[in-house]
Amino acid sequence: MLTVLVANIKGGCGKTTVATQLAAAFAKAGHATVLADVDRQRSSLGWLGRRPADAAAIVGVDWTKEFDHPPRHTARLVIDAPAALKGKQIEELVKMCDVVISPVLPGAFDEAATKRFLDKLDELKPIARNKKGVAVVGNRLRPRTRAAEHLDGFLSELGHRVVARLRDSTLYPETAASGLSLFDLTGKRVVEQRVDWRPLLAFIEACASPPAR
Repeated sequence: MLTVLVANIKGGCGKTTVATQLAAAFAKAGHATVLADVDRQRSSLGWLGRRPADAAAIVGVDWTKEFDHPPRHTARLVIDAPAALKGKQIEELVKMCDVVISPVLPGAFDEAATKRFLDKLDELKPIARNKKGVAVVGNRLRPRTRAAEHLDGFLSELGHRVVARLRDSTLYPETAASGLSLFDLTGKRVVEQRVDWRPLLAFIEACASPPAR
């Protein structure tokens, strides 16, 4: 089983969007996928509740009160973490996961919060010893804007790999409203947006593969 933790202490940075998109991508690829919602708002579970019956199946679990074992035969577990994570919770979730994905938006407040979160991760032994993959994802970027340029400068100084940059698009709220994702749909516009996700999916799959000897 491969476990992906989507986390950042900054609210509104797109954690649920990233978590649901990843879960849908895994399910569409044929993996038995579970989406664990740790946030009391239960946005991921709400998305699953709107998901059409004929879409690739994803099992939802409520971890808002306690972390539990995923169902048997789970191949991909995606954990959607809340912004208000405490140090003990971060440590526990990091122990459970194989890779941490941290979305960040352009803007001083988001950048500062992300820096604090990554600094906290670096204090944990599994991260410090490179036993867990960590990937930063620039989210809702508008190319050739000052905000995007500033974020690129910030990301280059983080000390963690910036795996993907996701363009701002109305496709995300549009698909979320019906429990779908970019990976459930077809069409030129959707396919073009899915290109942004290729580096992130490749990074995650690399974390699932055993190291070469």
